[in-house]
Amino acid sequence: MAKAKEQLQAEKLGEGMPEIGNIDKIRDILFGVQMKDYNKKFANLEERLVKESNELRDETKRRLDSLENYVKKEFEALTERIKTEQNRREEGEKEFSAQLKETAKSLEKKNSQLEEQMNNGQRDLRQQILDQSKNLSDEIKKKYDEVSSNLQKAVDELEKEKADRSMLATLFTEMGMRLSNELDLSSLQEISKDA
Repeated sequence: MAKAKEQLQAEKLGEGMPEIGNIDKIRDILFGVQMKDYNKKFANLEERLVKESNELRDETKRRLDSLENYVKKEFEALTERIKTEQNRREEGEKEFSAQLKETAKSLEKKNSQLEEQMNNGQRDLRQQILDQSKNLSDEIKKKYDEVSSNLQKAVDELEKEKADRSMLATLFTEMGMRLSNELDLSSLQEISKDA
């Protein structure tokens, strides 16, 4: 029953109000042309937005692809440069190592030559010192023999002179005694023994 009442009230209200279909017609009459223009404009705008969106997406994709290709090329070029630089450094290190080995060999050779020269110089110096030592020794021996001989001569001469002096002393003493007449044979023998 309540439903029936509500239905009756709705019919009464509906009599006072125009039908919904009529509102659409009125709206069509008042705003129809503008709505169609708006709908067209919205459709054009939507179509343009979709088109620009697609173009933007395509442009973005194209730029991203281009950027990706550029990055890949740059990465490959950088990788190639790094490999080249690494190879160049490895070759440089090999050359440097070879030069170091060569320098070490050269220094070792020079060191050996210097040692040999030093040993030869020491040997020559020792030989010269030995030769000079022998020469000096021979000269010293010769001088010693000369000095010894001269000394012996001098000693012999002194001995002669000494003997002569003692004889002279004896003679003078004997003469003095004879002069004083105190000469006796025993005192003469004592004097000669002392001398």
